[in-house]
Amino acid sequence: MSEKIVQTAGRRDLGEFAPEFAHFNDDVLFGENWNNQDINLKTRCIVTMVALMSSGITDSSLVYHLENAKAHGVTKAEAAAIITHAAFYAGWPKGWAVFRLAKDVWKEDIPKEDAKAAHAAEMVFPIGAPNDGFAQYFIGQSYLAPISATQVGIFNVTFEPGCRNNWHIHHADKGGGQILVCVAGRGYYQEEGKEAQELRPGDVVNIPAGVKHWHGAAKDSWFSHLAIEVPGENASNEWLEPVTDEVYDSLK
Repeated sequence: MSEKIVQTAGRRDLGEFAPEFAHFNDDVLFGENWNNQDINLKTRCIVTMVALMSSGITDSSLVYHLENAKAHGVTKAEAAAIITHAAFYAGWPKGWAVFRLAKDVWKEDIPKEDAKAAHAAEMVFPIGAPNDGFAQYFIGQSYLAPISATQVGIFNVTFEPGCRNNWHIHHADKGGGQILVCVAGRGYYQEEGKEAQELRPGDVVNIPAGVKHWHGAAKDSWFSHLAIEVPGENASNEWLEPVTDEVYDSLK
């Protein structure tokens, strides 16, 4: 039995304006049709890619289905072959249009060191050295670059795709906590009991002392943030359990 496809975009975006359309979108198109077992999800994704390309659809809906195809096992080489083959029948300009989108969807399939170098070029701060001193508190590889060691500690922390730190708490009798300033890539921050929030360059997160939380990169992106240690009395960090795959894999 393959995974069940669940869609809520119809009700989220059109539930009040067009509830019947939202029902057909979420419950019939995706709820019934996409969960039909006569063909597997990978094949269904390929059919959808070709159908949208043939119709000249090159907006966010095609991007969604390209990402869906990748998530269900369509490799970069397979995507290129599918688009090339379809272009002979659907039209060469349509092939060019889809390739422009597909290149972004499968871009992280480039060698890891090349992706790391591209990420470093996006920011003015260095990536730094492997964060070996705290490796036991991370899933995946992280890097640490001290920016300021006087007055207030500021460190550039970089996460490879899929890397995140454990749940942890910044303690202090007075003051304390941490501020995150996102400088490159895409990542997440989550406090216990709350939904995770997506982070992009320019986003700032204020973390008071005593709040259990974690942060890290998205699955498909490198991510860097400045970690600013807020001065406090008797400040300390308490490292806790890892973020489970179930929690992390539920993030978009």
